[in-house]
Amino acid sequence: MISIKELRFIDLFAGIGGFHQALKNYQTHCVFASEWDKYSQEIYLKNYGILPQGDITKIPESAIPSHDLLCAGFPCQAFSISGKQLGFNDTRGTLFFDVARIIKFHQPKFIILENVKNFARHDDGNTLQIVVNTLDEIGYKVYSQVLNSSYFGVPQKRERIYIVAFRKDLQINNFYFPNGLNTPIKLIDYCLDDSEIKEFVINRKDVKFKENINILPDIMGNYPQKPIRIGTVNKGGQGERIYHQNGHAITLSAYGGGVGAKTGLYLINNKVRKLAPRECARIMGFPDNFIVHERKNIAYKQFGNSVVVNVIKAIVEEIFRVYNASFIESVYPEKITNNKDLASIL
Repeated sequence: MISIKELRFIDLFAGIGGFHQALKNYQTHCVFASEWDKYSQEIYLKNYGILPQGDITKIPESAIPSHDLLCAGFPCQAFSISGKQLGFNDTRGTLFFDVARIIKFHQPKFIILENVKNFARHDDGNTLQIVVNTLDEIGYKVYSQVLNSSYFGVPQKRERIYIVAFRKDLQINNFYFPNGLNTPIKLIDYCLDDSEIKEFVINRKDVKFKENINILPDIMGNYPQKPIRIGTVNKGGQGERIYHQNGHAITLSAYGGGVGAKTGLYLINNKVRKLAPRECARIMGFPDNFIVHERKNIAYKQFGNSVVVNVIKAIVEEIFRVYNASFIESVYPEKITNNKDLASIL
């Protein structure tokens, strides 16, 4: 049995540290991080006091410290529906096998991987099956599921596949992904004061709204827990659609064009505007004391590439709940007669 506070983890393709931010809440220990982008390295160092090492393909597995948990949001562009979807034929797609060689060498207890939703169905599911088979061959029981961050306490529709694996000797056969809090929330509650957003306001003559944008809550006072499209700018292409403040944000993106590039456009307090980097941080689950890059375009790209902190926290908690329950059941089977007994021991 291992306490979550004793957990040693590594953070591969670390970006600005979404995994690290989630695990930081449990006083865990990051023993290694890798990220090749110099701007992300800079922000990681400022926030966590660790300078990530560079290109993981050039780092031998023996140079990486031993660890209990491996985290990796390996590059998604090779599998994204907005890209060419070349998968493992793209050099970025083959980076998974660098993750696999590190796992094979160190045999951590747990693994958490993240990628775009399209990864689950890329190449008719063969891409995901390659990952599952690879991890199975090096000794892991694998679980995967697409989760939407809108159900985990952030107002952003961000669907991603999460892959969780347990070393087979742990005998974890009953892991289920968390469903989320499902607590109704809305974008406006995560927004900055109007005095702080003047530079993000869009003043154009080609703004068009739908005839009726009087979005009303249901009988419980809740608005739809999804982006609510109410208008367009220009021709209404990507980055040119306007959404309601009482709904959720669209998926933040590291790329894309249009006047609302990377964040989307929103009617907030009767102003059409993009989201500010700090608002992007909030809807990715980062706290307000998180240091954001001073250059807006870099900050947008960094949040668009990050994992959602809230979702990772929920997954980590479920991993430990199942792992510790399994350990207790194996050591004290006579004490476990029902879920109430188990909860009292945990």
